[in-house]
Amino acid sequence: MAGHLEVTRALAQRGANIEARDAVSFSPLHIACLFGNESVVEYLLSRGVDVNIAGSVGDRPLHLASTFGYYKVVQMLLKKGARVRIQDEEGNTALHCCVRNGHSNILNLLLQPQFRSDAHITNVYLDTPLHVACYHGWFECAKALLTYGGSSLLLKENLWGEIAVQAACTGGQSIDLVDFLLSQDPALINYQSPDGHTPLHSACYHGHAKIVQLLLSHGADTNLTAHDRILNSEKKIIQEEQTPLMWAYEKGYDDIASILKYFRRPGLYEDYARGDYLSGLETTYFPIPSPIGKLRTMIQEKIDVLHLRSVLPPELHLSLSDIDNMENIGSGSFGKIYKGKYEDKVVAVKRYRANMSYGKSDVEMFCREVSVLGSLDSPYIVKFVGACLQDPSQFAIVTEYVAGGSLFSTLHEQKRSIDTVTRLQIALDVANGMLYLHTLPQPIIHRDLNSHNILLSNDCRARVADFGESRFVRNILEENMTKQPGNLRWMAPEVFTQCTRYSIKADVFSFGLCLWELLASELPFAHLKPAAAAADMAYKHSRPPLDMAFPKEVATLLENSWHKVPEERPDFSQIVEDLETLIESQKAAQKDGGSPVHPHHHHTCCATCSFVSPTGSTTPPDSSQNTDSELSGHVTALRTRWEQEASRGQTAFKSSHPTIEELRSRMNNNGYVEGNTYQYRIAPVFSKHRKSMLQNY
Repeated sequence: MAGHLEVTRALAQRGANIEARDAVSFSPLHIACLFGNESVVEYLLSRGVDVNIAGSVGDRPLHLASTFGYYKVVQMLLKKGARVRIQDEEGNTALHCCVRNGHSNILNLLLQPQFRSDAHITNVYLDTPLHVACYHGWFECAKALLTYGGSSLLLKENLWGEIAVQAACTGGQSIDLVDFLLSQDPALINYQSPDGHTPLHSACYHGHAKIVQLLLSHGADTNLTAHDRILNSEKKIIQEEQTPLMWAYEKGYDDIASILKYFRRPGLYEDYARGDYLSGLETTYFPIPSPIGKLRTMIQEKIDVLHLRSVLPPELHLSLSDIDNMENIGSGSFGKIYKGKYEDKVVAVKRYRANMSYGKSDVEMFCREVSVLGSLDSPYIVKFVGACLQDPSQFAIVTEYVAGGSLFSTLHEQKRSIDTVTRLQIALDVANGMLYLHTLPQPIIHRDLNSHNILLSNDCRARVADFGESRFVRNILEENMTKQPGNLRWMAPEVFTQCTRYSIKADVFSFGLCLWELLASELPFAHLKPAAAAADMAYKHSRPPLDMAFPKEVATLLENSWHKVPEERPDFSQIVEDLETLIESQKAAQKDGGSPVHPHHHHTCCATCSFVSPTGSTTPPDSSQNTDSELSGHVTALRTRWEQEASRGQTAFKSSHPTIEELRSRMNNNGYVEGNTYQYRIAPVFSKHRKSMLQNY
């Protein structure tokens, strides 16, 4: 990784396994190729390592070197027999990898006859290397591929029916590339995919105005239609004709719509795409998604929405016009949250954006959340008021307004002071909510339980919210679950490690982290980025520290909840029972707090409980702080023995551990926070570009 040849040689000579694998099955050769360390690559190859060794997703060293443009490394790998046509699990070859980042010099090397490359080879999305080059706008790469593969490449369709010129119009990265492709075969200007969409449709959908103008100047027909199948009111599938203008209107690209409406081809007098159809446009229309990353078909998306409209009771069908005094109070990746009034009740309105991104549909999450919330009735779950379903641009979920805001905001932004009993009561409310979800006739797994999605009323009673990632579980142990749903910082290890077989016990793990956060008033692994925190918990079995004077019972509950073996974690019925016991003991301790606490007074979670030290040993609490005669009638008198010990433990913890600011200041370029005798790993460092990607989490 660091490129230290002498250290690598010394380790290898002393018996280090030069084909050892890390958590993603990367060998040292993978790592050296990933970072372009030529001397290390040369040495490893001289030791006879397998040049075509596969990573966990089938990626070879040649894939990595080609992706990041290490020309000399690619040369060395090819000389040792690296096979250009080997595909990873997505079907990508080294050709796909190098053109993704526009490395034309490597592409020309790989296309040399002796390496027997195949410019027509496709990945699982049926993308040829030319498709990839066109989506990313790499002009020189596209020219090289056409020179090598011939003009037949121009007509190869991918999974979404797009040929090269449509891919270039979808990506919109290079006008010159689109112009070049059309010069190879002018007839491609009006090429229609199986669903009827043309290059002009693609450019209109993605808002590339200059490419739209270029296509029109080349003779693009604005009257050609794409065909979309939808369900009508009689539940029959009908064809809907959609012109490029309709796609531009539905996506809100007014500038492109104006270009299309007023464009006249020289020599002709009639207007093209006049838009007469707009008067009969149905509000049930759902925009066509981007073909990039879109695996679900458009038909299924529409069926989901129409089915939801049919099953949701009429009284739960709302319109945004029904809600008064709407004011923006927050936002997220899904859209915005508003506060308003509906029938004299204060409500929260969660508006979704009706768009598609990398195969993950906001509308899919919207439908899922409405279907889940509409089936729930519990005082521990945010109350569902209704949903706006008619117009995709107005999709929204209306729930009760919970005035206290999120637990995250309370703890980390407002930094409100909350007594121990109230903190435990919040945890008990959440546990009761999760118990309700998990014990329904058809259980629901939340999959995104975190302090952002726990809402507090003014009297600090908690409700579980945000069911966009939730799903019904047909079996308690479900197969083929979605990979990595939810917030990474609170994610169970079995979910983070790309496992598609996990159970409702993943929610128990997330609850354990929320409980620790609630009692410690700190963000779990606050010195790490969310992805790094999840990686540490999954691969290094790290957990938040328990050396802050937590009672033994609390420490045990936390350790059980975030156990690395899901089956060993308790059910929420047991968690509820444990929390009720803790609350009763704390209430008893508080009754004793108004007068001096005698060291011989024994309470289950107060004077008799031990706290866990940083070394893991248990010691009896020191009662000296509770013998002060000044503890009378003041706020301090309400502090239990546990709270006082916790305060002292926090001080000791902070003095012996680096602060979050200190940790972040020592972060190096490889993603580590370095100390004198230890390292906090910020993230599994597989490539340099991922560090910048992690900043976006």
